[in-house]
Amino acid sequence: MLWFSIATISPVLFLAMAGTVGGLWCAVALIYLTGFTYFMDRIVHGTVARRAASGEFPVGEELAIFLGLSHLVLLCIALYALAGPSGLSWTERVACFFAFGLFFGQVSNANAHELIHKQAKWPRRLGKAVYISLLFGHHASAHPKVHHVWVATPMDPNSPAKGQNFYQFWMRAWVGSFCKGWMAETRLRARKTTPPHFWSHPYVTYIAGGLCVAYLTHAVMGLGGLVALVLLTGYAQMQLLISDYVQHYGLARERGADGRFGPVSAQHSWNAPQFFSSALMLNAPRHSDHHMHPLKTYPSLDLDPTEMPTLPRSLPVMGLLALWPQKWRAVMDPKLAALRQSHTIP
Repeated sequence: MLWFSIATISPVLFLAMAGTVGGLWCAVALIYLTGFTYFMDRIVHGTVARRAASGEFPVGEELAIFLGLSHLVLLCIALYALAGPSGLSWTERVACFFAFGLFFGQVSNANAHELIHKQAKWPRRLGKAVYISLLFGHHASAHPKVHHVWVATPMDPNSPAKGQNFYQFWMRAWVGSFCKGWMAETRLRARKTTPPHFWSHPYVTYIAGGLCVAYLTHAVMGLGGLVALVLLTGYAQMQLLISDYVQHYGLARERGADGRFGPVSAQHSWNAPQFFSSALMLNAPRHSDHHMHPLKTYPSLDLDPTEMPTLPRSLPVMGLLALWPQKWRAVMDPKLAALRQSHTIP
């Protein structure tokens, strides 16, 4: 747990200082989340955490809750830095925008993703609160009830087909996950013996919560604060979507003679073994094991490069590459072809 704690708590401190003090801290926070992480991935090789004999990591949940609560505080600090009377220069505000946005998109997202998979109500509610604060509350329903069920099939809006570029993918993924998450929740409610009240629908919470966040931001910080919120959360949402794009590009489950899709296996997600970015993203790049065992805690996720498709670079680097469709296809399509030739994937 040491590396997870170091990798994730350090930027919390750097960002808090950047948003309240400014100056060199803005550069420190941004460099940590970009150049330093890339440098550590290049020089350090090995696993982030080795599983204990018992397989239990009790500190993992405490770290996840700390990061969830820290996110809510950092969002307030970010809005103050960007649109409040922080006294930061435009250069400092630009650095803060990208630094906070990277943290929300890569760390807060990965941590909220972990929280919504918890079985206890309190951690799940905290994960939902994080997504609501990012104006992306529906992900708390769409991810477990749509993406995990239909991953690597045309039924999943967050699984891109080979040849589909990110700019074609993102709107389909956003709108598709919103609508299919709504339908999944509505079907589950329809099965209950006693019809639940409309106001108990999770999407009422997601939409009302997002509107409350926007209203409070506007009330406290005016139009500038609202614009900062929309831009910052939009930036974080794009990073979440680009992670889905990278981690599932071109991978598909076979459909059997009965018309049903085969089970999710190690071959239906792309993985990244890099040391530091994995720690920073709470092992989210070990994506195959997560899809096969959704309730498995992030410190105990496994990675077997001999069975699981592996990205040529770390997840953040491949996310950047995905913004350049021609180069993306030049790198990834041959890897897909090689996997199919080896009969690793259909």
